[in-house]
Amino acid sequence: MFRDFFSDPVLYLSFSILGLTVFLMGFYAWYFISKVVHSKPDEKNGHEA
Repeated sequence: MFRDFFSDPVLYLSFSILGLTVFLMGFYAWYFISKVVHSKPDEKNGHEA
């Protein structure tokens, strides 16, 4: 299988794009979770959350 992986450009690009997609999913999940954890309460209305 590894010989086919390095010789077939379609298979190589498919796994590369899949890896990039999984990486971006992980990055954005980490980014939004870290923004929510480090967010400050909204004080525009005078209410405390």
